[in-house]
Amino acid sequence: MLGRVLNTHQQWLCRRLADLGHVVTRQVAVADTGHAIQEAVREALAHADLVITTGGLGPTSDDITRELIAEMLGKKLVPNADVLAHIENFFAKRNRPRPERTSVETLVPEGALVFLNATGTAPGLAIPVNTGKSKTQWLVMLPGPPRELRPMFDTSVVPLLQREFADEIFVCRTLRTTGIGESRVQEMVAGPLQPLVERGLEIGYCARPGAVDVRLTAGGDTATGLVKEGELITQQVFGPAIFGRDDEEIGQVVVHRLLKLKKTLALAESCTGGLIADRITDVPGASEIFLGGVVSYSHAAKQKFLGVRAESLAEHGAVSEIVAQEMALGARAAFGSDYAISVTGLAGPGGGTPALPVGTVFIALASAKGVEVRKFLNVWDRLTFKEVTTTQALVWLLNAQ
Repeated sequence: MLGRVLNTHQQWLCRRLADLGHVVTRQVAVADTGHAIQEAVREALAHADLVITTGGLGPTSDDITRELIAEMLGKKLVPNADVLAHIENFFAKRNRPRPERTSVETLVPEGALVFLNATGTAPGLAIPVNTGKSKTQWLVMLPGPPRELRPMFDTSVVPLLQREFADEIFVCRTLRTTGIGESRVQEMVAGPLQPLVERGLEIGYCARPGAVDVRLTAGGDTATGLVKEGELITQQVFGPAIFGRDDEEIGQVVVHRLLKLKKTLALAESCTGGLIADRITDVPGASEIFLGGVVSYSHAAKQKFLGVRAESLAEHGAVSEIVAQEMALGARAAFGSDYAISVTGLAGPGGGTPALPVGTVFIALASAKGVEVRKFLNVWDRLTFKEVTTTQALVWLLNAQ
């Protein structure tokens, strides 16, 4: 609530729940105080069949969610032997003494399902609640750290939802496009999809750096067919501008394609500062296709590690077609890769000229067929510039023949 911690739970949980067929109707963030927590949960139970809380289950003095919700529901807290054994084993495996304060994490509201924490100590909890509705409601409490919450949701909460809410039908598919602005994306696809909208299909758009997501959703017995029809139409409209689906990231798609083709990649990055390599190495299995890269920010690094000629730098400057070309060729030769990508540009905010404005970037792709260079103008803040440039480079590689 102080703005010093980014709340990633709401976005991640909403997306996972939507993909599973459960539309979130409200998100609330409250302070770690008794009145605020109990009031928020009480109000949520008055409106929803499923309520999920995050955080406040740990061992410190400000972790009070467990006690407050048990009090609100009129349930006693009782020690749980499985949780105690799990916590003791957690610290024993790390050869560390168990802090006495962790004993509070073994207390569980009566009647709650317990989700043991694969990456931490605080268990998750799921409590069936009867507020007089015809259907049993569920209150799920998850630990706050994302590294604990996310695997617990997938391994423990998802099976609960599949069992208790099996009658809800909702289908969601996201197609991820690149190279086209958000307004233009809507202009291109809204008309062709209009007959399906009249039958119940809903369309949503979400702009991201270098990409626009088209989200197709529908509910009811015809949902699967409607979304499938919408997906086929959207594919026809955008063709190769679609680089992925649902949660797929461009780095993941590129790595999987190179693995399938048994091709390797090397990188020569200047203005992106290693972000392309970061996206590639985020993907398991990247070591089989990614041979290495050079972040050649200075002229000297470009010459020493990539073989860029001093004459090219002196005559054309670091941000130029010829330097991008020589960087890509140098990276491919140095690492012996099938493909090599290079990027050199002006991220700004200073350093631009009328002939070479801020945002100018040259991307080169080298392969056995030779080397090609493309010029882009990405007029953004530095971070967005890097993200957009990275996406442009990887999408080009993805569609390379």
